[in-house]
This record gives sequence, structure tokens and C-alpha cells, in this order.
Amino acid sequence: MTRPVLTKLIKHLADEGLDALVCVSPENIAYAAGFVIPSQTLMRWRHAAVVITAAGDEAILCVDMEETTVRAARPDVRVEAWTEFGGDAMTSLADLLREMGLADARVGIELGYLAQASYAQLVGRLPDIDLVDADRLLVEARRVKTPDEVELLGRLSRISDQAIHDALAGVRAGDTEMDIAATLTRRVYEQGAQQFKLMIVATGERSELPNVGPTSRVLVPGDVCRVEIFSVIDGYQAGVCRTAVVGDPSAQARQVYENLVECKHRVLEAIRPGTRCADVYATYRQTFDRLGLAPISFVGHSIGVNLHEAPYLGPQSEAALEEGMVLGMEPLVYRTGHGFGMQIKDMVTVTGDGCRLLSDVTDTDRLFRIEA
Repeated sequence: MTRPVLTKLIKHLADEGLDALVCVSPENIAYAAGFVIPSQTLMRWRHAAVVITAAGDEAILCVDMEETTVRAARPDVRVEAWTEFGGDAMTSLADLLREMGLADARVGIELGYLAQASYAQLVGRLPDIDLVDADRLLVEARRVKTPDEVELLGRLSRISDQAIHDALAGVRAGDTEMDIAATLTRRVYEQGAQQFKLMIVATGERSELPNVGPTSRVLVPGDVCRVEIFSVIDGYQAGVCRTAVVGDPSAQARQVYENLVECKHRVLEAIRPGTRCADVYATYRQTFDRLGLAPISFVGHSIGVNLHEAPYLGPQSEAALEEGMVLGMEPLVYRTGHGFGMQIKDMVTVTGDGCRLLSDVTDTDRLFRIEA
């Protein structure tokens, strides 16, 4: 995956008149290098960087603890390590940029991520360098996925979807949210994911709460269950959410879910190249508003190395959809007034004449039923 992404980034460097790009956030390091430097996501002071020049040269800076891990992942790239105890990451990065002939170059760097103290230290070591904010460049580069990225995100979508399906199929009334979580996490790993993010298991009255994890709450007949997980490989992630009911749904649950299913189909029909994101959201609202409930401010968003990426399918977005984008599409309502929330979240990719569903394991046209 690294080569097509590198080609894209080099083109963006040329368009912006930059001599090089320095990625320093875990997300954009994963994007540029093709893998995650493990402890950078856990300890912010363990700085890392990927340097890419307009000529196509690459280098990776990492902490000495993980030098062998990085070299094993990218044996084709120059790797420099800074010493965690006694050394300094910004000094080592400055030395690396100087050795690559960039001491007085125009270099893009993630100013939205780099701490002010680290920025000042880097500029102090390289007084003639022209550091330019590259956050927008990277957002733009990531908007349209390469075929390899689409394939990986499709694989992750099916992993998440299958894991949720198996977790819901494996529980009954009397089991707990933790029982759902146990199967969910096991199935994510069994299918080849390296890790997961933002596991949501919310049942009964807790299904109204955004972004909550599992508890020891016991499932009882009539419970609505919202389950979501983001499976991760090499920093890329795909989020899928499914809604189930324990036993037979109430009339209100059936009505809300049928509305969300119709929203799903209307949105899928609206997603195509050239369509404004705001128009997709307006299409969603035409169906959702029949419920008379408060909607969220978007019905989808791009996704890749970040959980949420631009563009958003919301009322303020003038961006147009493009072929190759991958979106998380999620008609949902948290507060129905009946003590439950519901959500259908799918992964789709924009094709030449519409979109293709990536999370295609579970039939979401029907409300998943857990045995009472």
C-alpha cells in the first residue's frame, strides 16, 4: 500500500511547492509509512516521524526501543533512532532533515499535532528551515482512497460486521453486555484484525448513550441493543454498528427501525460522484424527520486512518463526493422518547456510478433478534 500513497503525497508536494513532508501524528505516520509505530499511540513523548522528499526519498525516525520493529516493517527505508534516555527526538529529527539536504528547504509538517515546545526546539536547531502547515495537504490526500486502501477497508468492514453478528447471535436474555463484548473482541482477532477501537455495547436504557462500553448489565426481554466496533489493521479502521432486540420488538422500536432502514436505502441511492455532501444529508432528513425526533448533525463521514475524516455528510458541507472515497454511513437516533436508541452503521465506497456496500455480512433490513 505504501507505494501508491507515496506517489500521491509526492504529487501533493509538487502542487504545494514543498521540498518535503514530515508526518508526526500516529495517524499520518500509518498513512505514509504503511504501518503503526506501536508505542507512539500510547506515549506522546515517544515522538516519531516519516520524512518524504519531493524527489521520492523516504526516512523514518523512531525511538530506539522500537528501532528493530520499524526496520522489520520497512527494510527498504532509511531508519534513524533517537535515544529515549539521554537523547532528544527533535534534535534527532533536525539532524535527519539536515542530512537529507532540507536544512533551508520549504518543508510541510503537521503543525496541528506538533506541540509548541517541540516546534520551537526544531526551529531552534534549523533556523533557516521554512516549516509550513501540512495538515490540509494530508486531509486532502486521504480523501480519495487507493484501490489497496479500499480493499483493506472492505476487509475490515466485513471483520467488524461478522464479529458483531456472531456476538449478538451468541447471547440470550440473562447474559450480560460483557458476554457480548467477549465474543465481539475474540471474533475481531480471530478474523485477522490487529486491534480494535471504540467498542460500543449499549443495551436497554444505555442504548441512548453515545460511545459507551460494555458493563455487567443483564439483557432482559424487550431490550434494544446497539453494538459497534472499529477493527484495525496497519492503522486503518472500519466501524460498523448493528441494532438488535431481545425477543419481540415493541411497536415503537419497529417503527423507528423501519424508518432508519428507509433512511439507509435513500442515502445509499444518493451517494454517487459529484453529489454534494449537504444534499445527501438533506435526503436523509426527508425520511428521518417523519419520526419527529431530533437528528444528529451528520449522517456519515469519510474514514481511514482516523475514525472520522473529511468530508462529512452534513448540512454545512459543500464538498462533492468523489469516486474512491470510503464513507461510514450511519442513520441513527439516540433519544426516541421510548427509552432506547437505534443505529445502522455501514461502510461504503463511492464507485463510478453510485456506491458499493463494504459491510455486507448482515442483512440490516430486518431488526436482529436475540432469543428471549
